[in-house]
Amino acid sequence: MNFPHLFSPLQVGPYRLAHRVVMAPLTRMRAERSSFVPRPLNAEYYAQRATPGGLLIAEATPVTMAGRGNPGVPGIYSRAQIEGWRGVVDAVHAKGGLIFLQLWHVGRVSHSSHQPGGALPVAPSAVPITNEGMLAMTSDGKMVPYETPRALETGEIKDVIEAFRQAAVNAKEAGFDGVEVHGANGYLLEQFLQSHTNLRTDQYGGGIENRARLLLEIMQAAIEVWGADRVGVRLSPYGIANGSGEADPMPLYAHVVKALDPLGLAYLHFIEPRSSGAGRAEVNWQNVPSAMVLFRPLWRGVLIAAGGFTGETAEAAIAQGHADAIAFGRIFISNPDLPRRLQHGFPLTPYNRATFYGGDEAGYTDYPVHEQGAIA
Repeated sequence: MNFPHLFSPLQVGPYRLAHRVVMAPLTRMRAERSSFVPRPLNAEYYAQRATPGGLLIAEATPVTMAGRGNPGVPGIYSRAQIEGWRGVVDAVHAKGGLIFLQLWHVGRVSHSSHQPGGALPVAPSAVPITNEGMLAMTSDGKMVPYETPRALETGEIKDVIEAFRQAAVNAKEAGFDGVEVHGANGYLLEQFLQSHTNLRTDQYGGGIENRARLLLEIMQAAIEVWGADRVGVRLSPYGIANGSGEADPMPLYAHVVKALDPLGLAYLHFIEPRSSGAGRAEVNWQNVPSAMVLFRPLWRGVLIAAGGFTGETAEAAIAQGHADAIAFGRIFISNPDLPRRLQHGFPLTPYNRATFYGGDEAGYTDYPVHEQGAIA
């Protein structure tokens, strides 16, 4: 068998995983276009990638209409969306798989065309994304400059927390096995964490403890719904996606990880720097820090790492104790039977980046499984 560490069991909260190949949360923009309800096509896609005892993390899912930033992404704030997700969850469970839902609010990474009443997107502070080449996607798919967001009033922050809490309730009703809070990639919770996007002077801004407050309060809200052992969180300490990036991430994220560690979470999920915006230019990876290596000493629980892993590097990360499981993204898109292919050394189908976002079956449910050999 290839990769004995990658294909050993792992306890994640109350669940015993049969292997450590996790499907990363991947935005695909294929929900119903007006209601943002998951479709039978979405259920087919996830079921194709489910394995007995394997963990899938469903795509980032807005917790409120105001948290949207892309067309075609499924929500978890309406009755119809809950029912649509139930179809997805049932299809995954029928294959013996486990599935968590990633809870998302994009904050300033949006456009007024997505917002209720055409309002401005909200953020911790009125700081727009101005990075060269970065554009907002409108509700009809056009690419335009980002608008300057509206700073949330202190009293509105409780509504954001409540939206995450209600989304956690809704995910439970849909039958998910747990939830992951999206605190990465320059979206709202990371906007609060980082000093260049959070210029607030209330209890949610200023020093590191205040900037981390919203993330930790949302984690607590999700825990109250699910229990800590079925709640995870995703962070990208050295990422630069969507205009993010802290000048010195170590003090901020060391504080966050230390605050999360005693909670008894299902897992902590890190995006490695090489796959969080650093890839926009040629980078000498030897000089890019590894989140899993840096923060592992501060974290006693299950650690999932994501970001450009191969079977070989995933096996090494687990064998060396840097991570407990590895989340695969792009190659899971093009290889619905990825765990089996890695385990048996079968060749991998290359992905087609042009079909990542939007569309229907093409590049979504039409990738083949490898026909040779027994199913692992």
